[in-house]
Amino acid sequence: MAVRKLKPTTPGQRHKVIGTFEEITASVPEKSLVVGLRASGGRNNEGKMTMRYLGGGHKRKYRIIDFKRNKDGVPATVKTIEYDPNRSARIALLFYADGAKTYILAPNGLKVGQTVVSGADAAPEVGNALPLANIPIGTVVHNIELRPKQGAKIVRSAGTFAQLTSREGGYAIIKLPSGETRKILLTCKATIGSVGNSDHALEKSGKAGRSRWLGRRPRNRGVVMNPVDHPMGGGEGRASGGQPRSRKGLYSRGLKTRAPKKHSSKYIVERRKK
Repeated sequence: MAVRKLKPTTPGQRHKVIGTFEEITASVPEKSLVVGLRASGGRNNEGKMTMRYLGGGHKRKYRIIDFKRNKDGVPATVKTIEYDPNRSARIALLFYADGAKTYILAPNGLKVGQTVVSGADAAPEVGNALPLANIPIGTVVHNIELRPKQGAKIVRSAGTFAQLTSREGGYAIIKLPSGETRKILLTCKATIGSVGNSDHALEKSGKAGRSRWLGRRPRNRGVVMNPVDHPMGGGEGRASGGQPRSRKGLYSRGLKTRAPKKHSSKYIVERRKK
C-alpha cells in the first residue's frame, strides 16, 4: 500500500493525498456477503437529532466480516482483496475448501492465492487465526477477542497491531496500540500479523467536499458559539473560551472519564500513555 500526492491543478487537489488502491483486485463485492445499510442522519426513531454533524454521504452496502474465524482446520484460499467503505482496512474474500465464502480483514502481506487457516493447530503465519495460548511470545497480532468465541473486538483499524509480550496463569499479556498493557484469556483467538492499509494515516482529504462524501457535516467550534449554546462560547471579540470542555461542561483535557469500578479494570496491567 502506498499513497500518491496529486499535482496542485485545483485548490482541492493542492493538499490531497490519497491511497493508490494498487492491492485491490476486485471492484464488485461478493453478493452473498452483502446486506443493505440504512443511514440515520444522526436521528433517532422519533426523528430527533441525537448525534450532530452526521448526514449525507455516499450510499453504502455492508460487507459481512467473519470476526470469529470459527471454521477450525478448514483451509481457505484468498480469492480477492477488496475495498470496504465501512472501515479503514481492506478486506479479503476467502473461499473455504468446503465451499463456504467469508470476508476477513486483510493483514499486511496477504496475497491473492495464499492459503489461510484457523484453529489451535494452525501455523503462526500471516492471516492465520489461533488461540493466544498457541501463539509464540513476541508475535505481532490483530483482530483480538476479549471473550472466547465472542468474535474479535479490538485492533481492527488500518495499520494497527498488538504484541503478545508474555503469559501469566490463564492469561496472555498483550501490549495494545494505545500503549495499554492488558490481560486477555488464553482461549481467545487472535490473527497473526498487522492490519493492512498501513498508509491510511498519511491520507489527506484536500477539500471539505470529501468529508461530505463520507457523511460528515460541518462541525462548528464551541468558542464561536454564544454562552447559551456552549460553555466556551461568548466574550468580546475572539475569546479563547477558557478551559477546553464539552458541550455538557465536562473537561476535555486531563479529566479521567473511565468508570472507577469498571469490571475490566482488573485486567489492565498498565494504563495507556497520556
